[in-house]
Amino acid sequence: MSRVILVTGANGFVGRAVSRALLLRGEQTVGLVRHAQGPSGIGREWIHDRPDFVDIDRAWPPGPGLQCDAVIHLAARVHVMRDHAAEPLDAYRATNVQGALRVARAARAAGAARFVYVSSIKAVAESSSGRPPLSEHDAPLPLDPYGISKLEAERALADYGRESGMEVVVVRPPLVYGPGVRANFLSLMGALSKGMPLPLGAVSARRSMIFVDNLADVLVQCALDPRAAGQTFHVADARDLSVAELVVKLAACLNAPARVIPVPVSWLRLAGRLTGRTAQVERLVCELRLDSRHVRDVLGWYPPCDIEDGLSQTAAWYRSRDL
Repeated sequence: MSRVILVTGANGFVGRAVSRALLLRGEQTVGLVRHAQGPSGIGREWIHDRPDFVDIDRAWPPGPGLQCDAVIHLAARVHVMRDHAAEPLDAYRATNVQGALRVARAARAAGAARFVYVSSIKAVAESSSGRPPLSEHDAPLPLDPYGISKLEAERALADYGRESGMEVVVVRPPLVYGPGVRANFLSLMGALSKGMPLPLGAVSARRSMIFVDNLADVLVQCALDPRAAGQTFHVADARDLSVAELVVKLAACLNAPARVIPVPVSWLRLAGRLTGRTAQVERLVCELRLDSRHVRDVLGWYPPCDIEDGLSQTAAWYRSRDL
Protein backbone atom coordinates (compact mmCIF):
# COMPACT_ATOMS: atom_id res chain seq x y z
CA MET A 1 0.00 0.00 0.00
CA SER A 2 1.51 3.33 -1.04
CA ARG A 3 1.81 6.16 1.45
CA VAL A 4 1.48 9.89 0.92
CA ILE A 5 4.72 11.79 1.54
CA LEU A 6 4.78 15.57 1.49
CA VAL A 7 8.07 17.17 0.40
CA THR A 8 8.66 20.84 1.16
CA GLY A 9 10.95 22.66 -1.25
CA ALA A 10 10.07 19.95 -3.77
CA ASN A 11 11.07 21.94 -6.85
CA GLY A 12 14.56 22.64 -5.54
CA PHE A 13 17.84 20.85 -6.26
CA VAL A 14 17.40 18.15 -3.59
CA GLY A 15 13.61 18.24 -3.61
CA ARG A 16 13.35 17.08 -7.20
CA ALA A 17 15.66 14.14 -6.51
CA VAL A 18 13.64 13.17 -3.43
CA SER A 19 10.37 13.39 -5.35
CA ARG A 20 11.76 11.20 -8.14
CA ALA A 21 12.97 8.63 -5.60
CA LEU A 22 9.56 8.49 -3.92
CA LEU A 23 7.70 8.12 -7.21
CA LEU A 24 10.06 5.34 -8.31
CA ARG A 25 9.15 3.47 -5.12
CA GLY A 26 5.46 3.84 -5.86
CA GLU A 27 4.72 6.31 -3.07
CA GLN A 28 2.25 9.15 -3.56
CA THR A 29 4.08 12.47 -3.47
CA VAL A 30 2.87 15.98 -2.78
CA GLY A 31 5.32 18.81 -3.38
CA LEU A 32 4.90 21.90 -1.21
CA VAL A 33 6.42 24.88 -3.05
CA ARG A 34 6.25 28.67 -2.88
CA HIS A 35 6.13 29.24 -6.63
CA ALA A 36 5.15 27.07 -9.57
CA GLN A 37 7.99 26.56 -12.04
CA GLY A 38 6.22 24.77 -14.87
CA PRO A 39 5.98 20.96 -15.17
CA SER A 40 8.03 19.64 -12.29
CA GLY A 41 7.64 15.87 -12.39
CA ILE A 42 7.18 15.84 -8.61
CA GLY A 43 3.67 14.44 -8.44
CA ARG A 44 0.97 16.69 -7.03
CA GLU A 45 2.08 20.25 -6.39
CA TRP A 46 0.76 22.43 -3.60
CA ILE A 47 1.61 26.13 -3.73
CA HIS A 48 1.76 28.07 -0.46
CA ASP A 49 3.33 31.46 -1.09
CA ARG A 50 3.31 32.90 2.42
CA PRO A 51 6.86 33.43 3.75
CA ASP A 52 8.11 31.15 6.52
CA PHE A 53 4.98 28.96 6.15
CA VAL A 54 2.75 31.48 7.90
CA ASP A 55 -0.87 30.21 8.03
CA ILE A 56 0.12 26.81 6.65
CA ASP A 57 -2.27 25.23 9.16
CA ARG A 58 -5.23 27.07 7.59
CA ALA A 59 -4.34 25.78 4.13
CA TRP A 60 -3.95 22.14 5.17
CA PRO A 61 -4.87 19.67 3.72
CA PRO A 62 -3.70 20.53 0.20
CA GLY A 63 -6.44 18.57 -1.56
CA PRO A 64 -9.80 16.89 -0.95
CA GLY A 65 -9.43 13.95 1.40
CA LEU A 66 -5.62 14.05 1.27
CA GLN A 67 -3.81 13.13 4.48
CA CYS A 68 -0.05 12.79 4.34
CA ASP A 69 1.69 10.07 6.33
CA ALA A 70 5.05 11.82 6.60
CA VAL A 71 6.84 15.04 5.72
CA ILE A 72 10.35 15.46 4.34
CA HIS A 73 11.20 19.06 5.17
CA LEU A 74 13.80 20.50 2.79
CA ALA A 75 12.66 24.11 2.49
CA ALA A 76 15.08 26.42 4.28
CA ARG A 77 16.87 29.72 4.26
CA VAL A 78 20.32 28.69 3.07
CA HIS A 79 23.61 30.57 2.88
CA VAL A 80 23.15 34.11 1.60
CA MET A 81 26.45 35.44 0.24
CA ARG A 82 25.45 39.10 0.50
CA ASP A 83 22.92 39.06 3.32
CA HIS A 84 21.12 42.39 3.61
CA ALA A 85 18.96 41.36 6.56
CA ALA A 86 19.34 43.76 9.48
CA GLU A 87 19.61 40.78 11.85
CA PRO A 88 20.74 37.72 9.83
CA LEU A 89 20.25 35.26 12.69
CA ASP A 90 16.65 36.42 13.16
CA ALA A 91 16.01 35.93 9.44
CA TYR A 92 17.42 32.39 9.56
CA ARG A 93 15.40 31.57 12.65
CA ALA A 94 12.16 32.83 11.09
CA THR A 95 12.43 30.32 8.25
CA ASN A 96 14.53 27.46 9.59
CA VAL A 97 13.11 27.27 13.11
CA GLN A 98 9.66 28.86 13.20
CA GLY A 99 8.82 27.85 9.63
CA ALA A 100 9.77 24.22 10.26
CA LEU A 101 7.69 24.15 13.46
CA ARG A 102 4.67 25.55 11.62
CA VAL A 103 4.88 22.77 9.04
CA ALA A 104 5.36 20.09 11.70
CA ARG A 105 2.39 21.29 13.76
CA ALA A 106 0.09 21.55 10.74
CA ALA A 107 1.14 18.11 9.51
CA ARG A 108 0.63 16.53 12.93
CA ALA A 109 -2.79 18.13 13.30
CA ALA A 110 -3.71 16.59 9.94
CA GLY A 111 -2.57 13.13 11.05
CA ALA A 112 1.04 12.86 9.84
CA ALA A 113 3.09 10.52 12.01
CA ARG A 114 6.65 11.40 10.96
CA PHE A 115 8.68 14.51 10.21
CA VAL A 116 12.08 14.15 8.52
CA TYR A 117 14.07 17.33 9.08
CA VAL A 118 16.94 17.92 6.68
CA SER A 119 19.48 19.78 8.77
CA SER A 120 23.18 20.27 7.99
CA ILE A 121 26.52 19.19 9.36
CA LYS A 122 27.03 22.90 10.00
CA ALA A 123 24.69 22.45 12.96
CA VAL A 124 27.60 20.58 14.56
CA ALA A 125 30.82 22.19 13.29
CA GLU A 126 32.61 23.80 10.37
CA SER A 127 35.59 21.49 10.59
CA SER A 128 36.78 18.14 11.91
CA SER A 129 40.47 19.05 11.70
CA GLY A 130 42.53 17.54 14.50
CA ARG A 131 39.89 15.03 15.58
CA PRO A 132 38.00 11.98 14.31
CA PRO A 133 35.19 12.40 11.79
CA LEU A 134 32.13 14.10 13.26
CA SER A 135 29.62 11.71 14.81
CA GLU A 136 26.13 12.18 16.19
CA HIS A 137 27.62 12.07 19.69
CA ASP A 138 29.80 15.17 19.24
CA ALA A 139 28.72 18.27 21.14
CA PRO A 140 27.39 20.74 18.55
CA LEU A 141 29.18 24.05 18.16
CA PRO A 142 27.80 25.87 15.10
CA LEU A 143 29.62 29.05 14.16
CA ASP A 144 27.39 30.94 11.72
CA PRO A 145 23.71 32.01 11.71
CA TYR A 146 22.77 29.22 9.29
CA GLY A 147 24.30 26.47 11.46
CA ILE A 148 22.90 27.99 14.65
CA SER A 149 19.40 28.12 13.19
CA LYS A 150 19.63 24.52 12.01
CA LEU A 151 20.66 23.29 15.47
CA GLU A 152 17.91 25.33 17.13
CA ALA A 153 15.38 23.81 14.72
CA GLU A 154 16.58 20.29 15.54
CA ARG A 155 16.09 20.93 19.23
CA ALA A 156 12.73 22.67 18.83
CA LEU A 157 11.41 19.82 16.68
CA ALA A 158 12.68 17.22 19.15
CA ASP A 159 10.77 19.02 21.92
CA TYR A 160 7.65 19.16 19.76
CA GLY A 161 7.98 15.47 18.93
CA ARG A 162 8.12 14.56 22.61
CA GLU A 163 5.03 16.61 23.47
CA SER A 164 2.94 15.64 20.43
CA GLY A 165 4.03 12.06 19.74
CA MET A 166 5.24 12.93 16.25
CA GLU A 167 8.25 10.89 15.12
CA VAL A 168 11.05 13.34 14.29
CA VAL A 169 14.08 12.22 12.27
CA VAL A 170 17.07 14.53 11.77
CA VAL A 171 19.44 14.08 8.83
CA ARG A 172 22.69 16.07 8.65
CA PRO A 173 24.30 16.04 5.20
CA PRO A 174 27.56 17.74 4.20
CA LEU A 175 28.00 19.45 0.81
CA VAL A 176 25.50 18.04 -1.71
CA TYR A 177 26.46 17.76 -5.37
CA GLY A 178 24.86 16.36 -8.50
CA PRO A 179 23.03 17.46 -11.65
CA GLY A 180 21.51 20.87 -11.00
CA VAL A 181 24.04 21.86 -8.33
CA ARG A 182 24.66 25.57 -7.81
CA ALA A 183 26.99 27.83 -5.80
CA ASN A 184 30.65 26.90 -5.26
CA PHE A 185 30.52 23.46 -6.87
CA LEU A 186 29.09 24.94 -10.06
CA SER A 187 31.76 27.65 -10.01
CA LEU A 188 34.45 24.99 -9.63
CA MET A 189 33.19 23.13 -12.69
CA GLY A 190 33.15 26.39 -14.62
CA ALA A 191 36.76 27.14 -13.72
CA LEU A 192 37.90 23.62 -14.60
CA SER A 193 36.06 23.56 -17.92
CA LYS A 194 37.83 26.78 -18.89
CA GLY A 195 41.23 25.31 -18.02
CA MET A 196 41.87 27.84 -15.28
CA PRO A 197 44.82 27.06 -12.99
CA LEU A 198 43.75 26.41 -9.39
CA PRO A 199 46.09 26.74 -6.39
CA LEU A 200 44.72 23.61 -4.66
CA GLY A 201 47.29 20.92 -5.44
CA ALA A 202 48.68 20.92 -1.90
CA VAL A 203 45.31 20.83 -0.11
CA SER A 204 45.27 17.32 1.35
CA ALA A 205 42.34 17.93 3.72
CA ARG A 206 39.52 15.47 3.07
CA ARG A 207 35.94 16.65 2.76
CA SER A 208 32.85 14.51 3.08
CA MET A 209 30.23 15.10 0.38
CA ILE A 210 27.04 13.37 -0.71
CA PHE A 211 25.66 12.81 -4.19
CA VAL A 212 22.11 14.18 -4.46
CA ASP A 213 20.61 10.79 -5.39
CA ASN A 214 22.32 9.20 -2.38
CA LEU A 215 20.82 11.87 -0.13
CA ALA A 216 17.40 11.35 -1.71
CA ASP A 217 17.67 7.61 -1.13
CA VAL A 218 18.41 7.92 2.58
CA LEU A 219 15.74 10.59 3.11
CA VAL A 220 13.11 8.32 1.58
CA GLN A 221 14.22 5.48 3.85
CA CYS A 222 14.04 7.81 6.85
CA ALA A 223 10.46 8.69 5.91
CA LEU A 224 9.34 5.09 5.54
CA ASP A 225 11.47 2.86 7.80
CA PRO A 226 10.07 2.38 11.34
CA ARG A 227 13.62 2.05 12.69
CA ALA A 228 14.40 5.69 11.86
CA ALA A 229 11.95 7.15 14.39
CA GLY A 230 13.61 9.56 16.80
CA GLN A 231 17.07 9.18 15.27
CA THR A 232 19.71 11.68 14.14
CA PHE A 233 21.88 10.58 11.23
CA HIS A 234 25.08 11.86 9.63
CA VAL A 235 25.06 10.83 5.96
CA ALA A 236 27.77 10.97 3.30
CA ASP A 237 29.19 9.17 0.29
CA ALA A 238 31.16 6.03 1.09
CA ARG A 239 34.55 7.67 0.46
CA ASP A 240 35.99 11.09 1.25
CA LEU A 241 38.29 12.77 -1.27
CA SER A 242 40.89 15.38 -0.57
CA VAL A 243 40.29 18.76 -2.19
CA ALA A 244 43.16 18.09 -4.62
CA GLU A 245 41.76 14.64 -5.51
CA LEU A 246 38.31 16.09 -6.07
CA VAL A 247 39.65 18.69 -8.50
CA VAL A 248 41.61 16.12 -10.50
CA LYS A 249 38.72 13.63 -10.68
CA LEU A 250 36.19 16.30 -11.59
CA ALA A 251 38.44 17.68 -14.32
CA ALA A 252 38.74 14.21 -15.82
CA CYS A 253 34.96 13.82 -15.81
CA LEU A 254 34.66 17.17 -17.58
CA ASN A 255 37.30 16.15 -20.16
CA ALA A 256 39.22 19.24 -19.05
CA PRO A 257 42.88 19.69 -18.10
CA ALA A 258 43.58 19.57 -14.37
CA ARG A 259 45.82 22.61 -13.93
CA VAL A 260 46.35 22.19 -10.20
CA ILE A 261 49.17 24.22 -8.67
CA PRO A 262 50.63 22.94 -5.36
CA VAL A 263 50.52 26.24 -3.45
CA PRO A 264 51.37 25.68 0.25
CA VAL A 265 48.36 25.87 2.55
CA SER A 266 50.13 28.50 4.68
CA TRP A 267 50.28 30.75 1.60
CA LEU A 268 46.59 30.23 0.93
CA ARG A 269 45.80 31.21 4.51
CA LEU A 270 47.95 34.32 4.18
CA ALA A 271 46.16 35.27 0.98
CA GLY A 272 42.85 34.78 2.76
CA ARG A 273 43.85 37.15 5.55
CA LEU A 274 45.12 39.78 3.11
CA THR A 275 41.93 39.68 1.01
CA GLY A 276 39.43 39.38 3.85
CA ARG A 277 38.46 35.85 2.78
CA THR A 278 39.75 33.88 5.73
CA ALA A 279 36.46 32.03 6.22
CA GLN A 280 36.32 30.92 2.58
CA VAL A 281 39.93 29.72 2.63
CA GLU A 282 39.44 27.81 5.87
CA ARG A 283 36.49 25.98 4.36
CA LEU A 284 38.83 24.81 1.60
CA VAL A 285 41.88 23.83 3.60
CA CYS A 286 40.31 22.40 6.77
CA GLU A 287 39.14 18.82 7.00
CA LEU A 288 35.41 18.19 7.35
CA ARG A 289 34.63 14.49 7.58
CA LEU A 290 31.49 12.75 8.81
CA ASP A 291 31.20 9.44 10.62
CA SER A 292 28.16 7.81 9.01
CA ARG A 293 28.33 4.44 10.77
CA HIS A 294 25.18 5.13 12.79
CA VAL A 295 22.88 5.21 9.76
CA ARG A 296 24.45 1.96 8.54
CA ASP A 297 24.02 0.32 11.94
CA VAL A 298 20.39 1.40 12.42
CA LEU A 299 18.97 1.34 8.90
CA GLY A 300 21.50 -0.80 7.04
CA TRP A 301 21.86 2.09 4.60
CA TYR A 302 24.79 2.37 2.19
CA PRO A 303 25.10 4.97 -0.57
CA PRO A 304 23.83 3.32 -3.79
CA CYS A 305 26.09 5.48 -6.02
CA ASP A 306 29.85 5.68 -5.58
CA ILE A 307 31.58 9.03 -5.77
CA GLU A 308 33.03 8.43 -9.24
CA ASP A 309 29.56 7.76 -10.63
CA GLY A 310 28.19 10.83 -8.85
CA LEU A 311 30.91 13.09 -10.22
CA SER A 312 30.47 11.62 -13.69
CA GLN A 313 26.72 12.31 -13.68
CA THR A 314 27.30 15.83 -12.38
CA ALA A 315 29.90 16.57 -15.05
CA ALA A 316 27.66 15.13 -17.79
CA TRP A 317 24.86 17.47 -16.69
CA TYR A 318 27.26 20.42 -16.70
CA ARG A 319 28.51 19.64 -20.22
CA SER A 320 24.94 19.27 -21.49
CA ARG A 321 24.22 22.86 -20.46
CA ASP A 322 26.56 24.13 -23.18
CA LEU A 323 24.98 22.12 -26.00
